[in-house]
Amino acid sequence: MRRDSRLSRTLHLLLHMERFAQPATSEHLAGMLQTNPVVVRRMMQGLKAAGLVQAARGHGGGWTLGRPLVEITLLNVHEALGSTVVFNIGLSEDDPKCLVEQAVKARLSDAMEAAEKELLGRFSDITLAEISQDFEVRMKDLGLGAALPPICQPPAAKS
Repeated sequence: MRRDSRLSRTLHLLLHMERFAQPATSEHLAGMLQTNPVVVRRMMQGLKAAGLVQAARGHGGGWTLGRPLVEITLLNVHEALGSTVVFNIGLSEDDPKCLVEQAVKARLSDAMEAAEKELLGRFSDITLAEISQDFEVRMKDLGLGAALPPICQPPAAKS
């Protein structure tokens, strides 16, 4: 079964974008995710509508953060992406009149609703700044400087 990785991939891009000195093009961001720029533009549209990113057109244009990482939570990003279903567990609809099926659905539904509420509550408590700090610690622990690998760098501005 295929999992929805949009939240993880979008967080990846936002954390990199915070480190860029200039706007990042959809093409560059797509290269980082090994996907098509159209996919990146679709992802970014919801973020733009939520004020999490900004877009500038033309020479030197591209995507930038719309607010500081400390003001962006995992829940903000999740909701901006369209609040996809958190759990991909389906409920049986084979025989809605069956009392066993009804009992199973009731318990599973209750448990999944409680788990989703808990998870989204946790998402609202975690900022992208916290994740960025975790990244910085990992870099330091490995003895690496602040420089990003070449694939993560935006292309040099054309003169």
